[in-house]
Amino acid sequence: MSDDEELTYADSGVDIEASEAATAALVGAAGEGEGDYAGLVDIGGQYLALATDGVGTKLLVAEALDDYSTVGIDCVAMNVNDLVAAGVEPVAFVDYLAVDEPDDGTAAAVGEGLAVGAERADVALVGGETAVMPEVIKGLDIAGTCAGLADEDDLFGEARAGDALVGFPSTGIHSNGLTLAREAAGRAGGYDEPFPDDSERTVGEVLLEPTRIYTDLLDPLADHSAHAAAHVTGGGWTNLSRMGSFRYEITDPLPVPPVFEFVADAGNVPEEERYRTFNMGMGFVAALDPADADDLAAATDGAVVGHVTEGTGVGVGGLALD
Repeated sequence: MSDDEELTYADSGVDIEASEAATAALVGAAGEGEGDYAGLVDIGGQYLALATDGVGTKLLVAEALDDYSTVGIDCVAMNVNDLVAAGVEPVAFVDYLAVDEPDDGTAAAVGEGLAVGAERADVALVGGETAVMPEVIKGLDIAGTCAGLADEDDLFGEARAGDALVGFPSTGIHSNGLTLAREAAGRAGGYDEPFPDDSERTVGEVLLEPTRIYTDLLDPLADHSAHAAAHVTGGGWTNLSRMGSFRYEITDPLPVPPVFEFVADAGNVPEEERYRTFNMGMGFVAALDPADADDLAAATDGAVVGHVTEGTGVGVGGLALD
């Protein structure tokens, strides 16, 4: 593929439709629930919630820069944010680190990031597991599981037609779409090139910016009676449809951080592909009564970005993400 051809996530090696089909097959065979951000177990008077996730190919950027100091933060963030989207307070986190060969320096850097992430999320690190598997793993992989507790009344449900949408800024690319972003970075000269909008940082350093942790939103969302919430991760803005089968119209999107403009320019990535892949500057969204939306935005760093109507899919500008 030449550098002037349009680049898509599938071209980079990740076919979202194929991935969703494989996930559906796994869910169906295992008899799991589908579409929720967390698994819920009724333990009598409360719900125990569990979420599990990893960091994905962001690890390859960390490997290229030999900087694993932030991927632990990402691992915590990806898990606790899913619990927040369910209306659950995260309580404890456990990690799983798999390596091809043990390395004290790398393990320490990952562990320091986990500690920072746990402190930001206000969760307890309750141990973990390190596995050495040279025939299975090349380099390393890290994943985690987060447990949380919630009363039934705390849990978010579905959005409602007529709801307002309040969006909350991301800190950049977070931990999804890195396969596409890495391909674009390669076209632009690699990770060591100065980032166009910040000459004091390299492209690689910008891609490694840690995922924002949204646990601080739990109280404001509860105080303003949010009906539903979405963590904008894999699949980009199509995640809004996880709040229920409605139409989500984004009329006033949050500013798009420069990293996404860089990926668009370097990879010639079509606009629709960007919104189907990345958070585009909006890492979390809540649906609530319009009468409460402005107050929620004023109490946080959020902004009213759109509304919910009857229908299906997500609309932003002239794009329809169905």
